[in-house]
Amino acid sequence: MERLRVEFTTEPFDLDEAPAHAVVAREVIQSAELDAVDVGPFGNTAEGGADAVLTAVDALLRKSLAAGATRVSLQVNVIGEGGK
Repeated sequence: MERLRVEFTTEPFDLDEAPAHAVVAREVIQSAELDAVDVGPFGNTAEGGADAVLTAVDALLRKSLAAGATRVSLQVNVIGEGGK
């Protein structure tokens, strides 16, 4: 099985306080069965098996849009086969 890396941001930005959509997106990624999760104020990344990443991306999109995101930018890269 392939390993994937997802990088994402949600908008609109708020530099004073994390908006609800950003908090929801981070919670989705942090609770998913992924590894190498890195969350930050301007971008977030996570890696894992293809099924886990794609499931997390689906939940991320649905939940962050429902929480008020007006834009979700993401990139998904194949980074290798499982176990590499």
